[in-house]
Parts: sequence; structure tokens; C-alpha cells
Amino acid sequence: MKPVIALVGRPNVGKSTLFNKLTKTRDALVADFPGLTRDRQYGDGRVGGFDYLIIDTGGLSGEPETLDAAMADQTLQAVVEADLVVFLVDGRDGATSIDEDIADVLRRMAKPVLLCVNKTDGIGDDQASLDFYSLGFDKMASIAAAHNRGLGSLMAEAANILNVEVADEAKRLSRKQRRQLAEQAEALKALEASADEDGTADASTAKDPFVERDELSAELRIAFVGRPNVGKSTLINRLVGDDRVIAYDQPGTTRDSVHVPFTRGGKEYTLVDTAGVRRRGKVSETVEKFSIIKTLQAIDDSNVCVMLLDATDGVTEQDLHLLGHIIEKGRALVVAVNKWDTLNSEERDNVKTVLERRVEFLKFTRIHFISALQGSGVNDLFKSVNRAYSSAFAKLQTPRLTRLLEVAVQQHQPPLKAGRRIKLRYAHQGGMNPPVIVVHGTQASKTPVAYQRYLINQYMKSLHLFGTPLRLELRDGENPFAKKKKRSKPSKKPNAAHPKTPHQK
Repeated sequence: MKPVIALVGRPNVGKSTLFNKLTKTRDALVADFPGLTRDRQYGDGRVGGFDYLIIDTGGLSGEPETLDAAMADQTLQAVVEADLVVFLVDGRDGATSIDEDIADVLRRMAKPVLLCVNKTDGIGDDQASLDFYSLGFDKMASIAAAHNRGLGSLMAEAANILNVEVADEAKRLSRKQRRQLAEQAEALKALEASADEDGTADASTAKDPFVERDELSAELRIAFVGRPNVGKSTLINRLVGDDRVIAYDQPGTTRDSVHVPFTRGGKEYTLVDTAGVRRRGKVSETVEKFSIIKTLQAIDDSNVCVMLLDATDGVTEQDLHLLGHIIEKGRALVVAVNKWDTLNSEERDNVKTVLERRVEFLKFTRIHFISALQGSGVNDLFKSVNRAYSSAFAKLQTPRLTRLLEVAVQQHQPPLKAGRRIKLRYAHQGGMNPPVIVVHGTQASKTPVAYQRYLINQYMKSLHLFGTPLRLELRDGENPFAKKKKRSKPSKKPNAAHPKTPHQK
């Protein structure tokens, strides 16, 4: 197994910056703002010549507030999981009382500790490290994470403490090479699956014999999105069965997108906890703007989005904007109304009435009424998630799509356009996630929006698609005579060799 390295220290010493440098990603949100990181963030190390798992943690401030106590619990849990603790300190500030308190905690936990003095640029390693010998740690390294200085020496010392073999950097596969090898392995697996006589369609979800659906991939990424304080973190903790992310009754608790690996029923999932998205007019802090950007990126990278609504607030305009953004991106969608246990029967009826009126466009998916805190209705979410994912990656056969098109046209003919009939001839699949159906015909591109919506509804119903929007592309057929040159007409001018007769004149 890969060794686990945890980055620990007080706020604003550069833990997230070092995490991004070691993983060669931008997964951790970085800003010159203390206390930005609150939850544990995991990543694969790419620097140092050996494989390892690295954990970014929130800063330990020592303040007795409830939220800081929850952050401290997350950090201490990372220390328990770690094989090595990299204790980051600020070389410009020198040793502080909080650093001394953290050092005492780490000594009591009896974990191997590597003291890392960060922000030594412009100071000098010896001068910056001199003040930290009082903390009593034998192993020490000096770096400037923001400028990529000293990272090799830091990881060499970490490898020495962990007693792992370090490979030559030139012999290690680059990230691009690893991705290419992974793509080749997936392509080979797909070829083997297609050659299998039994096929790979999931019989439990493929209700239509003419629709083939792929098996769930090795990693199904689910993004939990919604407004602040609707219960996204509480729901993820309920699903995982552990306090994996901080859940606190305060809007804006989650600031970064946190990826949580999860296994259920033998299938691998990645649950992505995201920051709440407020209306643009209420967003003033720069940190919150970056958090919203990370949330929108999580939606783009996800396979399925679980949109959470607050039952006590009903459906707000911001909820509708977020739902519209998810559908516009073409992501599979499942809606959950949280805090359902706090309403009485009359209030529940009112919420359902409002939902029927304001989210009528969500007929392609299912709305769950849950309580993330109590756990009621939570288990049914995965049934809808799996079904929505299966529909988003469905393989639609061309003969079936063309026959359904013919039936739809027979039941309801397209309207005339400029006195000419729109003729839709055949259809085929043009993409997945979301499914795209391409329809060819004469004047197909002039098909009215209302008729396009009619075709989409017919396909959704006949193909048993669930939880995913359907795209329709209309293409005009080429005129086979358009490129042919017109025949030259005979000249009407009189021939000079045969002048006109007086009678002709």
C-alpha cells in the first residue's frame, strides 16, 4: 500500500500550496487567507520518486470555537491515518505558541514527524530554521513551496523516514504517459467486452431490448450541489457513515470541493462535496467567488449531480438557476428535498404543490424527500443515481431510433414551413452524457421548437431514459443536384455562315 503523508500546521503556513505542488494539481483552494482549508483533501503525490498519498488539512488555531474544534478533529483524524506527519511552520514568523502546542500534540500521538520550515525565500535556510530547533524534532527540511524550492530535498528526507525505495525520476512515467496507458487499458477492456458473447448490458436497467447500456465505470463521480446550508456535507457524512467532512449549522462552512471515495454494493463512487452557491449580488468575498468556481468545475467533471433543496425554504430563484445550469451542461440529475422531517403534513403538501408548479421541467428525473440528519429516504438516492448514470451513457441503436421517428411523425406530422412540408427521414445517436440524437431530413433544421420538444418527449418515453436530459440535433439532407453544373443553353444569335433570309427578317 502507498504510504500516507499528512500536512499539519497552524493556519496560513502554506499547506495547501505545498499540497498542490506535490500533487501537481490545483485541487486545493489557495489564497492568502487564514483558515481557508477546513476538510481533509486527499491526493496522489507526483514529486519525490516514489508513490504516496498526501492529505491536506485545516489549520490548527487552538481557538475553542465549535467550527475550529471540528476542523481540529478532521486534522487529528488525518494524523491517525498517516504514516508520516509533515509539520509545516512559517520561517518568517518564527516559532509561535500555537506551533509549540501542535508539537506537543504530535509527540503524544507518537507519529514520525518531519518538521518543514516554509517561506524561507529571501531569509536563508539556516537563519529561518534556527528558531524551530526549540520544538524538539530531529528531522527538519527548509522549503519555499510557492517557488518550488526544496521540494526534492523534503521528499528525499520523507522517503528516508518511511524507508521506501526512490526511483530515478527519468525512469518514472509522466502523468501524460500514465493517462495514455490507462486509456489503452480501457480501450482493450472495451474490445474484450464487445467480443464477449454474453454482452455487457445491465439487465436490471435496460428495460427496452433495443437499448444497450454500459456497465458502471470504475469511478462514478457524484457532485452534491445546492445553496449554502442545505445539508450537502451532512448527507455525505450520512452516506459514508463517518464525519468525513465538516457539517456545521452555518452557511459557507464548505469552501472547497472535497472528493470522498466510497464503495457501495461492490461499485466504486466518488462523492464530491461542494461549496454552496448564493446569488451573485450576495457574493462579495474573493474567497467565495473561487469556491463557486470550484463548484461549477465539479459539476462539469461529474457524471451525476444530486441537487439538494431546503424543504423549509421551498424552491428559490437560485435553486432554479442552479438546476438550469446543470441541465444546460447536460449532466444526469437527481433532486433531493432535505430537512423533510422538520415539516408537518400541511407544510409538506404545500411544498409538493410548489414543486409541481415551479419544477415541471424536471419530469425526466425523480424528486426524493429525505432527511440527511435522520437518514430517512437516503438509501433510495443511489437507485436513482445508478439509473440516471446508466441512461446518460446508453447506447441507442440506429434502426430503433429511425422507427421511433417514423412512428412519431405518423402520429403528429411536422408543420409546413414556407409552404413546404418538413420531412424527417432517419435518426442515429450522436453522443453520450447527455444522449444526443441526430435527425436528418429535408428542411430538418427549420423544425419548430415545440415539435422538437415533442420528439424529445417521445424518445424519452419509448427508450425509458431517466434522470438525464436529451439533446436533439437536426440536420438538413444534401441536395444531390446542388453541385451539378447547369447545362449550357444553345445560343440564339444568328450564325454568320447562314445569314437570315429576307422573309426571316
